[in-house]
Amino acid sequence: LQGTPRRVAEMYAEVFAGSEQDPLEVLSVGFEEGHQEMVVLKDIPFYSMCEHHFLPFYGVAHVGYIPKGRVVGIGNLARVVEILAKRPQVQERLTSQVADTLEEGLHPAGVAVVIQAEHLCMTMRGIKKPGSNVVTSATRGVFRKNAKTRSEFLALIHDR
Repeated sequence: LQGTPRRVAEMYAEVFAGSEQDPLEVLSVGFEEGHQEMVVLKDIPFYSMCEHHFLPFYGVAHVGYIPKGRVVGIGNLARVVEILAKRPQVQERLTSQVADTLEEGLHPAGVAVVIQAEHLCMTMRGIKKPGSNVVTSATRGVFRKNAKTRSEFLALIHDR
């Protein structure tokens, strides 16, 4: 146990590293491509810490946007999820923050985010239901206004 306090401190610094980062910075580098069709990055793994019980929740995020010509590297979409997940969070806020960050940083025609996660507060304590998943979504712009666009996104992320 002698080194445990140091290891715990280092672990928390890593787990909450997103608190010191601005996710908009990773979206500042993009390029004009003229692309105006849907871009989807699905199955982005993430880990976060629930601020209610300080227990982890983890899962995958699916992110889509429709550019108005300007695109960013697809790795930057995963970085936004990573930065925001590495903060004390609740899944609902995380989902909205990813959508809002992409909307603000990219100025696209629309943004859609779906997050599916298992919460250890439901697995190892409380109701004790391992395998239960919480699914949250956030839509902005054309994804919110147009049911066909939203349906296309949902079909793409569920196509295995």
